[in-house]
Amino acid sequence: MESEKAHHYWEPLRVASTATDGVTVVSVSGEIDHDSAGPLAQALASDRLGERPRVVVDMRRVTFMDSTGINILINAHRHLTRAAGWLRLAGTPDSILRTLQIVGIDMIIACHPNLRDALAA
Repeated sequence: MESEKAHHYWEPLRVASTATDGVTVVSVSGEIDHDSAGPLAQALASDRLGERPRVVVDMRRVTFMDSTGINILINAHRHLTRAAGWLRLAGTPDSILRTLQIVGIDMIIACHPNLRDALAA
């Protein structure tokens, strides 16, 4: 009997950053884990975001996230808050949002149903 993992298709992490009305939008797709998370960590590095950085991470195309991704988001939130900025999440898939809720991340990082709402908040 083949394991379920044998049928799992690994999707590489892709990260793209754009600016919208002074807010950096980091669009993420694929799997965020220990082996793939480097580009996300780099995109959220405080030295790349300028003064009073405001950042929305568009999560709608994220297919998987482990504790590595959670730690990156927590660290980014801490750094952005210290720099008088903020971090918001947008479009987080239900399975990943549930994990964020279990560990309480949704209580410290605002989670919005879509990009438009996150930018308008």
